[in-house]
Amino acid sequence: MELWYTEKQTESYGITAKIKYTHVSEQTEFQKLDMLETEQFGTMLVLDGMVMTTDKDEFVYHEMMAHPVLFTHPNPKHVLVVGGGDGGVIREVLKHPQVEKAVLVEIDGKVIEYSKRYLPNIAGELDNPRVEVIVNDGFMHIHDHKNSYDVIMVDSTEPVGPAVNLFTRGFYQGIYDALKEEGIFVAQTDNPWFKDDLIRNVNRDVKEVFPIVRVYWANVPTYPSGLWTFTIGSKKYDPLAVDESSIPELDTKYYTPRLHKAAFVLPKFVEDLVKG
Repeated sequence: MELWYTEKQTESYGITAKIKYTHVSEQTEFQKLDMLETEQFGTMLVLDGMVMTTDKDEFVYHEMMAHPVLFTHPNPKHVLVVGGGDGGVIREVLKHPQVEKAVLVEIDGKVIEYSKRYLPNIAGELDNPRVEVIVNDGFMHIHDHKNSYDVIMVDSTEPVGPAVNLFTRGFYQGIYDALKEEGIFVAQTDNPWFKDDLIRNVNRDVKEVFPIVRVYWANVPTYPSGLWTFTIGSKKYDPLAVDESSIPELDTKYYTPRLHKAAFVLPKFVEDLVKG
């Protein structure tokens, strides 16, 4: 008998993967958490029926969340990651020697616990002495830490369940206030095939708060449609003004200095979404 897991990405479309076995299936305080062993993508973390990360393709999302903003800010010493309990973004942040402290605020401690156990290649830096891990509400953490961070990264799930508040104008204003005077933030903003309204609304809301707003994209095969967007809001520094020749080569699999600006070249239909 074959066992398959299907994520319904819309009411009429889904992605499916053949499962070897299940490591964990648990209803936590905040969400349904499954850790699955797949034949195609290795270990897969699923929250509320949505694929969050896998062993095989995780590097794309985590590298592209971290490096474009960290190479845009000239001196990112203090970095906050909201969500991201799997630890992948933290791992990439620590590749930047200027970062003195990286704070991870994850609302669901079970995500951290099981990621350390079953995704050690992703979560392996969560115990690094430069990292502070806080199990708490990221929305409230930002509210309580004005003028504290150089860079903030919002590594959230889709806007359902505990992540609903992380896609609101009030949250973006809170991020602005939590950033220092030269601060910059980035958030994952889903895909333009199925969530065009979300991308349009986020772009509008961030533009009401930040003077510089840019959208870029990456290919993540286990995410809905494979085409995934990220939105940057910056107080001062424009990622398109970065000199590519000044970006050092890192130990990466997806991000490169040449890709830095190329990722901001949007397909026409995505460009149209964010023109307003």
